[in-house]
Amino acid sequence: MSTLFNILLIFSFKIYIIVIYNVDEYLDIFMKNKLLKVLNELGLTEKESKVYLALLSLGEVTVLSISKEAGIKRTTVYSVLESLKQKGLVEVVVRGFKTFYRAINPENLAAIIEERQQKLNRYLPDFLSLYNASAEESYLRYYEGLPAIKSIYEDLLKSVKLGDDYLVISDQEKWYSLDPEYFEDFLRRRSKLNIKIRLLLQDSPMARRYQKMQEFYNETIKLLPAGTKLDTNLVIIPQRVVIHQTVPPIKAIVIDSPIVAKMHKEFFEIMWQFLPD
Repeated sequence: MSTLFNILLIFSFKIYIIVIYNVDEYLDIFMKNKLLKVLNELGLTEKESKVYLALLSLGEVTVLSISKEAGIKRTTVYSVLESLKQKGLVEVVVRGFKTFYRAINPENLAAIIEERQQKLNRYLPDFLSLYNASAEESYLRYYEGLPAIKSIYEDLLKSVKLGDDYLVISDQEKWYSLDPEYFEDFLRRRSKLNIKIRLLLQDSPMARRYQKMQEFYNETIKLLPAGTKLDTNLVIIPQRVVIHQTVPPIKAIVIDSPIVAKMHKEFFEIMWQFLPD
């Protein structure tokens, strides 16, 4: 009996070790994927991101080791390393007849971003001088993908003026779920603007929850009739209308026209008037 117990104990312990190992491996993969995404957003290519992460993990290593860790052909790694070296993220160390590479401190990433920001600030007046779109001119723009969609919302915050109407017809749940972290931050930043925010939302648990917190977000919310199903987020400001599709494929149309915006505002006001508080 004792022997059987010991066997079962050893067997259980091995299973526990395997499970823990797999969990750790999964977490490691998850973290690396997250960091790869961050590096891509900072302007590194996919291969540059993989090589830079490999160097951070391995320390001072040869091209062969980098190739194995990053999963990139050795011949390709050389050109990627050269690109990273020019960006100030990699340095070369020669020991005897061997060449090694190592990552520069990740704090250099912040310096690169700051340098790019300074360059943009320096040339921004020149870009603005080329941007000759008139506020009274009507034109339509088309966007695809979540990063492009986010740029629309950032531009909305910059475009609204003191006391402007900011009107929304939406399914808050679908819109918010596209990127909860970003859109929660967007709502908080929008709430700090001195504008008149009114929302007509598809009835849902999330919409009712936000209705209870409408003062916190500087909003006034009314719920659309039961059974209303929306797959778009419509935003109306005095000079612009945004029609954002919230189901795949994620895309949006932006209409810059005070006349079109005024017409949509009239429709909004008709619905607002007949809906209960």
